[in-house]
Amino acid sequence: MCSHCLPPLYPVVRMGRGYIVEDVVEKYLSNLSVPGASCVTGLLIGQSSSQRDFVVLAVRTPQKDTEGQGSPSASRRAGNSLDHLDVEWVTEHARQVSRMLPGGLSVIGVFLVTPPELSKEAQNTLRRLIFAVDKHISKGRLWSLTEEDVTEKVTLHICSKTRKVVCRTFDVRDPKSSAKPADWKYQSGVCTSWPLLTCSVGLDLVFPVLEMHVLPQDMEKCMKEGLQTWAQQIEGGLCLINGNAMPDEVELLGGQKKNAKAVQQMFLAQILIPMAEPQSERRSTASVKVCSGSLTLKGMVQCRAYLHSNKPKAKHATEVIKRDVINTVSSRVEMFLEDLLMEGVDKGLVGVQQGLPRRVFAPVPGMSLCVCDYMFPDECVSDVSDRLKEMLDWETPEDSIDTSQEAVPEAPTIDIKNPVVQKNLRTKSTVDAGPKTPSEDPTEAHKSHKTYYAGVAMAAAIALLAAGTSLLYLSD
Repeated sequence: MCSHCLPPLYPVVRMGRGYIVEDVVEKYLSNLSVPGASCVTGLLIGQSSSQRDFVVLAVRTPQKDTEGQGSPSASRRAGNSLDHLDVEWVTEHARQVSRMLPGGLSVIGVFLVTPPELSKEAQNTLRRLIFAVDKHISKGRLWSLTEEDVTEKVTLHICSKTRKVVCRTFDVRDPKSSAKPADWKYQSGVCTSWPLLTCSVGLDLVFPVLEMHVLPQDMEKCMKEGLQTWAQQIEGGLCLINGNAMPDEVELLGGQKKNAKAVQQMFLAQILIPMAEPQSERRSTASVKVCSGSLTLKGMVQCRAYLHSNKPKAKHATEVIKRDVINTVSSRVEMFLEDLLMEGVDKGLVGVQQGLPRRVFAPVPGMSLCVCDYMFPDECVSDVSDRLKEMLDWETPEDSIDTSQEAVPEAPTIDIKNPVVQKNLRTKSTVDAGPKTPSEDPTEAHKSHKTYYAGVAMAAAIALLAAGTSLLYLSD
């Protein structure tokens, strides 16, 4: 039976969290090719809110090119168990896809298509997958969850023969969470009128490195610590929307008529980071550390975020755009470090400005949404198109990919300062820290040795002169 002849998916109606699902997702899931007794795994992408959740995309897990093994999404050994499902491969795919999502969109669930004989195993497998996916994605997250963040994630099981759908949720915050039934409804034009927020952020960050031997591990440690501090500043910054500081509880789309035609509105956001407070009378807890190098991150980054149109408030708009700012910077740094680990560190890396990947945007077919990707200086648009096909399972014409948002001269870069130069600066900058013995400072030790040798020579000369004078005196 061909995939186009399969009966339509129909949900089992339950009471619980409600999921409004774009009808494009229904078509995608219905057209998935599941040969024989194979299984298919994939991700559900959308946005959660306190009242309801929205699913706008479904993406199957790509095949894994490993000799002797099938893909984790399209095959399994023995054909009678889900024990051999490659959870690690599914979670890595989820991490890669998360980088390609603008603010407001995230991986909110997973789906699994199985033959009827594996339906009983499916729920345990889905539970294992959703907890592993959430843990892997959130591992490198720099922003903090709030009390309003929804921690329930959705799982969807589809029988490949009957097309029966079972929708359940798990609270990933609770390791002992049990499955809860959820309502799964398809609807057209779910995200047509979702407002779009855009923001440009300038970077000029310096990360000191205590002990650097120009290794990726050293860079990763210092940059994560520095980015964590910077992320906290972004979260605490003031966000202006269209030039105005809006109260948190004000509706972003306030004043819009209910029967108005669904049109996507655009908002310009600006994030202002407050300057450091003047020194108070309290004793400062700052400490001085000797550094052997530094990393400098500079450039402009372009950020985007989408917000559901179900009475969104200004605080929600501020939240999604700030998180996109943090995510896009941390993702680029992670990719840069991953590239170093794979390619190795070039000896000429130190003291040379390195270009971070630029952010490019591509439209989602049939929707008013965009996804993103990151293009390294040595890559071209065709590489982006291939990654979109592999990660998101759709064809993207190269001419539809927008590479103009981050121009090359303004694109973010990273500069690794020469450790030798930093060591020289270190000696100079620590003069006021207190007196040093020769053993503490090689420069001072060298000077003291010179003084010592000069003193010995002078003493010897005086002794010889005195001896000569005495001899002359005695001869007289």
